[in-house]
Amino acid sequence: MNHSFIVLAYKNSEYIEDLFDSLFAQTEHSEIQVATSTPTDALRQKAERYGLKVRVNPVAGGIASDWNFAYETARTDCVTLAHQDDLYEPDFTKRTMAAFRAAKDPILVYTNYFEIRPEGRTYANRLLRIKRLMNLPVGAFPKSPWVRNHVFAFGCPVSCPSVTYNKKRFPDFRFSGDYKNDLDWEAWHRLAAEPGEFIYLPTPLIGHRIHDESETTNSILSGVRSREDLEMFRKYWKNEKWIRFLHRLYEGGMKSNDIEEP
Repeated sequence: MNHSFIVLAYKNSEYIEDLFDSLFAQTEHSEIQVATSTPTDALRQKAERYGLKVRVNPVAGGIASDWNFAYETARTDCVTLAHQDDLYEPDFTKRTMAAFRAAKDPILVYTNYFEIRPEGRTYANRLLRIKRLMNLPVGAFPKSPWVRNHVFAFGCPVSCPSVTYNKKRFPDFRFSGDYKNDLDWEAWHRLAAEPGEFIYLPTPLIGHRIHDESETTNSILSGVRSREDLEMFRKYWKNEKWIRFLHRLYEGGMKSNDIEEP
């Protein structure tokens, strides 16, 4: 199976060249392209320095539209949608594709991650520990829809940019335009019901950058994430008191996106 990175670019990210460097430093080759609905001269110039083609989404339809366009542009069996502010460890592709090739019926492969904060890399905090605990049963029982659905009923422990999709099996997969922040969690909700394997690699192979201008930070401040989290919990649970209790606990995890949190 072959693989590609499609970089999700929005306007001018000051970190995107760090991402490009990490993609070109991979120990196993992948195709690399850039997809955007907000093309700028600065973005094109940065991409050209790396010999990368910028594909422009003709539909300005929000995050889901951009992600779906990026997914569609991939010409390979497997695809990773790389977020412009993040970094990939050199063995990300090698380990991810090894997991694909060893699996009988993979739906997707995703990995553990670390955070990139102004003070440096963070490999352990409350949120990271909770997510790693939640992912343990998924890793232990990769073929079980029951296990992954019960895990995701308590929140989303999956680092979206760490996910590599089996496009060969799901060529027409689409993210829902009904969500701005939880479109990834909603996608896992649907894919988790499919027969096949969700493969979790416990090694931190991607760095997620925490900064004030990230889309996650914006969603938290605007209240979008809180509303969508509540919607997602209602997909799994019927008791409103229990839903509200889980929602309050989950909202506490948002504090980990504060760059001042240790």
